[in-house]
Amino acid sequence: MDNLISLVNKIQRACTALGDHGEASALPTLWDSLPAIAVVGGQSSGKSSVLESVVGKDFLPRGSGIVTRRPLVLQLHKSDEGTREYAEFLHLPRKRFTDFAAVRKEIQDETDRETGRTKQISSVPIHLSIFSPNVVNLTLVDLPGLTKVAVEGQPESIVQDIENMVRSYIEKPNCIILAISPANQDLATSDAIKISREVDPTGERTLGVLTKIDLMDKGTDAVDILEGKSYRLKFPWVGVVNRSQADINKNVDMIAARRREREYFASTPEYRHLAHRMGSEHLAKMLSKHLETVIKSRIPGIQSLINKTIVELETELSRLGRPIAADAGGKLYSIMEICRLFDQNFREHLDGVRSGGDKVYNVFDNQLPAALKRLQFDRQLSMENIKKLITEADGYQPHLIAPEQGYRRLIESTLVTIRGPAEAAVDAVHSILKDLVHKAISETPELKQYPGLRVEVGNAAIESLDRMRDQSKKAALQLVDMECCYLTVEFFRKLPQDVEKGGSPTQSIFDRYHETYLRRIGTTVLSYVNMVCATLRHSIPKSIVYCQVREAKRSLLDFFYTELGKLEQKRLSALLNEDPAVMERRSALAKRLELYRSAQAEIDAVAWSK
Repeated sequence: MDNLISLVNKIQRACTALGDHGEASALPTLWDSLPAIAVVGGQSSGKSSVLESVVGKDFLPRGSGIVTRRPLVLQLHKSDEGTREYAEFLHLPRKRFTDFAAVRKEIQDETDRETGRTKQISSVPIHLSIFSPNVVNLTLVDLPGLTKVAVEGQPESIVQDIENMVRSYIEKPNCIILAISPANQDLATSDAIKISREVDPTGERTLGVLTKIDLMDKGTDAVDILEGKSYRLKFPWVGVVNRSQADINKNVDMIAARRREREYFASTPEYRHLAHRMGSEHLAKMLSKHLETVIKSRIPGIQSLINKTIVELETELSRLGRPIAADAGGKLYSIMEICRLFDQNFREHLDGVRSGGDKVYNVFDNQLPAALKRLQFDRQLSMENIKKLITEADGYQPHLIAPEQGYRRLIESTLVTIRGPAEAAVDAVHSILKDLVHKAISETPELKQYPGLRVEVGNAAIESLDRMRDQSKKAALQLVDMECCYLTVEFFRKLPQDVEKGGSPTQSIFDRYHETYLRRIGTTVLSYVNMVCATLRHSIPKSIVYCQVREAKRSLLDFFYTELGKLEQKRLSALLNEDPAVMERRSALAKRLELYRSAQAEIDAVAWSK
């Protein structure tokens, strides 16, 4: 039993050390799934005395009015016989208190640090662990006493504030309610019974403790309550006799107080038959046994929560990315690895694994052909322009057989207009590649982690694409210029034959400027230009793919890699600077994950050993 409760105590300590507890949170946590005992009662009901009796030490602040102004999460750890008793606070992790009067003072001082030297309350808990061979393993939460009126120095809302705080603990399904009620008051007016009945109407989680039995009016007793006749709970009531104020003033120790308590129940006729289950010693053992039973019943739920949380933590840690090595070599490797992941995402877009690469094909299959069709060849091949160029080409002497220079000038002036669609195709593919770079960056979580590196990689990739675009545009325009500077001979060798077939080889030279003749020249030139357009429609995409798409797949970050190798460690570190909030979040998640994995292993071991 002790091992099981000790394990839960250990996990709870780890939870509180990491801030992974749910006192002020609506979200389920490992802390919430671990059973604990909340001590509830009205002011001056004897809560503090009960707790001190269970611990066997004077360590709680005392006084009139509201003394407990912050929740006190008290963990008792049974140590080996003969070891020294000591206490530790979570807010003072390396300090051991062996003087329990100093523990009391620290509780008071820590309360004042949070609330000021007023009678205000705070929901921020104080965490105290006590290690002693004279205690049983328990986790108890001492809550401010319920009250009905605000006193001087307190806001009017304090009555409701205290109730809300108490409810935030005892409404949790894994909370065991230790309801403290004084025997010298009517049980019907008990604040503890009233609120516990509201949150636990079946009494499944409520344990009743009756204090101040020795202070009841003569002729009255609490037998009906302790036997469950006047108010029945699922579990038997436990009566305790606390030290009187005189005993406290005389520093009567707990050993003597417990002895007197045993003697009281054993010697009082009304309670003699109940003496075996009365007193603070029995209460401590009963609480420990009950806690063990509840823990065992909750193990499947605890395991489920732990497993689910581990998956969630691993997922979030994966999203945040791994921490970076401290040395220059490790940093350089990390940068190269991140760049490789980005490069892979970019290539997958082009290869069709991811969407976007199909837009490049759309440029070749739709945009370029449409742009070629839209070219205004009729402007270059108008009757007026043909006559002008043919005449100018003759110079001072009219041509004899065919206007070769005129043909050449007409063809060149027409073909040069193809430069526009060629450049537009290059620019369109360049724009698509830039969009794919931005997509690949957004799809590389590691780049989101390091804003500096993300900017540098993005800039380097765009600069590479710009260089590739310039090279591609040069190559595409060269294809057009090549068509302009050299005309296909076979096509034009047929022209004289065509003229002869037309039946007018002997017509007057001056008749050659007739509209029919000029129209024939225009038709011939248009036929040749269309043939060239058909060729360029296939060769320009090949040039673009070679100079831009293939090159981007092959060497998008080559220049960046070269420059990267020249950087000093300080500059490499700057590239890997991440948001401090992300670093802090990763560290916190890693610690939580370690806690949950450890808890998983230990809880599983307990479950298998049952």
